[in-house]
This record gives sequence, structure tokens and C-alpha cells, in this order.
Amino acid sequence: MEDMIVTFPGNKKVRASYRGNIIDSDQRKEHGGDGSAPPPFDLFLASIANCSATYIIYFCQKRDIPLDNIRLIQRMEKNEETKMIEKIRLIVELPEDFPEKYRQPLLKTIDLCTVKKHIVDGPEFELTWDTA
Repeated sequence: MEDMIVTFPGNKKVRASYRGNIIDSDQRKEHGGDGSAPPPFDLFLASIANCSATYIIYFCQKRDIPLDNIRLIQRMEKNEETKMIEKIRLIVELPEDFPEKYRQPLLKTIDLCTVKKHIVDGPEFELTWDTA
């Protein structure tokens, strides 16, 4: 079992320590925070895009395909009534000279993103009390 330890450095800031890394979040100024770091939901969305992009890196590096002219765009479509995101679209912009034979395999590789898989087949959540 791995633990992520979360502390509260002040105002609306949150600091998560995990595997030797520090991940800070904050709320926007209009929500009472200092705006010193991304809000948690933005980090959540970025984790999807970053994970997908990592699979692009692995795919292209394995085939010696340069990444210079490749971009990934993540577009979120929100339900205006519920204010919840109902669709996340990942758009891969490829240069014209990207090998045709690798276009579909690249999409299949991106689809392996572990963040996305954890959303689709989500873990069980359990809230408990403990004393320090």
C-alpha cells in the first residue's frame, strides 16, 4: 500500500507528498485562494492530458519519430445544466509527413493511458477516521 500525505500550508493551499514529489494546489483568487498553483480539478484534467501525451512520447521514441511538430489538445465539453464535464476529447495534431501506417496505432496506444483507465474502471472510495 502506498500513502500520499497531504498537508495544509495556508489559506486554501494543499500540498501532497507522493513518491518523493511535491504536488501543490490552490484555489483561484475568485474562490478565496492565492492562485499560487493550479486548483485540484485542473490537476485532474492535466493528469489525463499528460498521461496521454506520455504514451505519444513512448510510441514516437520507439520508432524514432520526432515529436517537434506533434501536439495534443484536450477539449472538455461541459453540460451547461449540471456544470459537469460530459465529454473529454483528445485531438492529436500530426505533421503531414507523419507515417500513415502509424496513425491508427498511435491512437490505440494513447487509449492505453492509465489515468483514463482508472476513470473508466474507477477504484472504490472509502472515507475513514484516524487519529494522529
